[in-house]
Amino acid sequence: MTYEQTISYLFSKLPMFQRIGAAAYKEGLENILLFCEKLGNPHQKLACIHVAGTNGKGSTCHTLASIFQEAGYKVGLFTSPHLKNFTERIRINGEEISQEFVIDFTEKTKNLIETQQPSFFEVTTAMAFDYFVSQKTDINIIEVGMGGRLDSTNIITPILSIITTIGYDHQQFLGDTLVEIGGEKAGIIKKNIPVVISDHQPEIENVFIDKAKKENAPIFFSFFDENAEKFKHFLELFVLKGIYQKKNLKGVLKAIEILAEKYQITEENIKLGLQNVVKNTHLKGRWQILENNPLIICDTAHNEDGVKLVIEQLQDYKNKDKNAEINIHFIIGFVKDKNIDKILSLYPKNEKYYFCGFDSPRSLENISLKQQAEKYLLVGEMYENVNMAIKQAKQKTNKNDIIFVGGSNFLVAEIDNL
Repeated sequence: MTYEQTISYLFSKLPMFQRIGAAAYKEGLENILLFCEKLGNPHQKLACIHVAGTNGKGSTCHTLASIFQEAGYKVGLFTSPHLKNFTERIRINGEEISQEFVIDFTEKTKNLIETQQPSFFEVTTAMAFDYFVSQKTDINIIEVGMGGRLDSTNIITPILSIITTIGYDHQQFLGDTLVEIGGEKAGIIKKNIPVVISDHQPEIENVFIDKAKKENAPIFFSFFDENAEKFKHFLELFVLKGIYQKKNLKGVLKAIEILAEKYQITEENIKLGLQNVVKNTHLKGRWQILENNPLIICDTAHNEDGVKLVIEQLQDYKNKDKNAEINIHFIIGFVKDKNIDKILSLYPKNEKYYFCGFDSPRSLENISLKQQAEKYLLVGEMYENVNMAIKQAKQKTNKNDIIFVGGSNFLVAEIDNL
């Protein structure tokens, strides 16, 4: 098979949450354990950091990878979903997995795929483990796909676990309360393995404390003083400028502090790692500035907590210059299997809106989005795709205006100049 044929086979043969939603979800770890057993249990041969959470886990993974790269280590990075190309999910020192390995792995496991019928994410997870072993990585940063307790990545025994901010997302699988959702994320806490809690959320801290006690796992809450000169300096250097990155940075710094005995990482490595996250790992879609005239920003935040912080930051931008009239042009699109009422209620009512669909079976049609948005007094026009919307918005902006693109990974992924 060619690479294109291989990817087509994987996308069409395997149930993929990114494309079809709930129907792709396979509960339990039996399938991934069996699949990896046939490969010689590559997950047991890797040194890993395991990262779970509702928001911030992707940024945390990329930031850690960048710091370890600056310290001279060969770093495997497994994240999801991809935005442009499948190979983005599996990287070593920023370089995407080779197309040849994807082809070879798929052909090697084709009989197993046909008989066992794993999910897309299970196969991708096994592929990442197999690739990292074959390339003899020093350290691997593994992002949980969804939840934690029953996620395919949870077959690893990491050297450290990290849990980032907990919020409301995927409630049909993870529960309707923060305590329930936190309990699922806490499922990555392993016996005798240290765990870092990145964010200060008092209402669910006992969930993590109780699980850590049960597993005899040392637990660290990364409550850095935000006014401390050192933390402020690190934050200023951090190339990721979303205000939510402050929480992620705390978890990253605590993780590096804990691992300092095992890995040689200097303060200079940390500084360079923070400055070069995008350059080192090719992270996209996190408060990413696409153009400056007019200012066009995109962000993949797609749940209530993430969107709330994005809007807060946009309002801060708007309020910086009291003398300038600044309008925000929101180009938004969402998946249809998400309850977006609470999300829509967060958007300011006096801005300009562009309602988009995207090329996915899960796309909420732009007419449905427009109708739902109008209930919250969000007024705008419909567009077939994000690039048409951006083109139109650029024609309507004044010199100080901001264009923001978000609401879904899918929408951001279709931006031409991402």
